[in-house]
Amino acid sequence: MISRKLDYTILIIAVAIFLLLQLPYFVQIQYPFRLLGTWFHEMGHGLTALLTGGKFHYLEIYQNGGGVAYSSVTNRFLPIYLCSALTAAGGLFGPAISGSILIMSARSQKHAAIMLRILTGVMILSLIIWIRSYWGIVVLGAISIALIVIMFLKNKKIETITVLFLGLQCILSTYLQFNYLFTKQFERHGQIMTSDTQNIAANTFGTYWMWGALIFILSGIMLYKSVKFYLRK
Repeated sequence: MISRKLDYTILIIAVAIFLLLQLPYFVQIQYPFRLLGTWFHEMGHGLTALLTGGKFHYLEIYQNGGGVAYSSVTNRFLPIYLCSALTAAGGLFGPAISGSILIMSARSQKHAAIMLRILTGVMILSLIIWIRSYWGIVVLGAISIALIVIMFLKNKKIETITVLFLGLQCILSTYLQFNYLFTKQFERHGQIMTSDTQNIAANTFGTYWMWGALIFILSGIMLYKSVKFYLRK
């Protein structure tokens, strides 16, 4: 367990770095973190499809920061429409859930080290099994190498700051895609696609903006709870 003073110091550093990276002067530095946020999002779709009994075929991450996860929904016990809604929600909640876990694990240097290795392992596994795009392989491969280098440094403070920063980056990426939460349709490669919130509404009830607002609020609650847990005595 690290000291309370160091708790606040690390949190301030992580938040400061995150905010700094949002400035237009750091576009090139922001780029890999944008694609990392896309990876969390698309992995959320794919892994949710697996958890609901479906298949996760592969995912693509594009140069412009967008991406798509290709999955199929099949389940003997749950209705197809419910599985489709859960898979769509998995991409939107994936970053918030993953970010919360990372932030909470940063409360302990031991747990942060474990979580850093789990995250790196999942990232490498996704490179081997699911990622099927040039930009995804290059950027996620570089991030994986960077995390491996950090682990070899064997510096617990650096590992803790890294995990905390990645957690904040992950969960706050939901708010950087604020417009997407409240979008019904969008264009991809010349085709009109329905958004995740619209897919949830189409397979359950309500409207896309209602689900967008709900996901926005729940993500904020998870951020608050995870930071509160991190700063807990």
